[in-house]
Amino acid sequence: MPSWFDGLPFGIAVAALFVIVLLRAQGTYWISRGVVAGALRTRLADKLTGPRTTRAIALLNKWGPPVVTVSFLTVGFQTVVNAAAGLTRMPWLRYTIAMVIGCVMWAFIYATIGFAAFDAAVALAAHSPWLLAAVLLLIVAVIVAIVLVRRRRRSASAAGPSAQDAPTRRPV
Repeated sequence: MPSWFDGLPFGIAVAALFVIVLLRAQGTYWISRGVVAGALRTRLADKLTGPRTTRAIALLNKWGPPVVTVSFLTVGFQTVVNAAAGLTRMPWLRYTIAMVIGCVMWAFIYATIGFAAFDAAVALAAHSPWLLAAVLLLIVAVIVAIVLVRRRRRSASAAGPSAQDAPTRRPV
């Protein structure tokens, strides 16, 4: 846990983390938008404004906001998503709404369990990188198993009662 974080009241810690991630995400978005604006003044402009690119940008703008929000639950991927939002010129308001929701989630996670989990992972990696890999693999396997079991239950309940579940009448 960073030393500046020790002893801060929870609300202030969450607010500080929120501001940090908000500034980082907005900075990444605007730097990426600037790269596109500069590229539009070069020979790449035809490629960046062609019909296929325009269609792809429209799709990303339509379906991208949930991806922006969820990316804040990952490590590393969120920077790529924020940059992609800028590169595709996702409308600022749509991006910012999705980003703020993600920033709030990120701040609460890091203010509660995030740093403790990170410190534990670093300590485990120092002890045995293979053990850390095994623990991470186990966590992924448990998550996959939970998702698969829930999908099966949902599809079974959506299918309705089967012929085997139907009551049978016996002749008298």
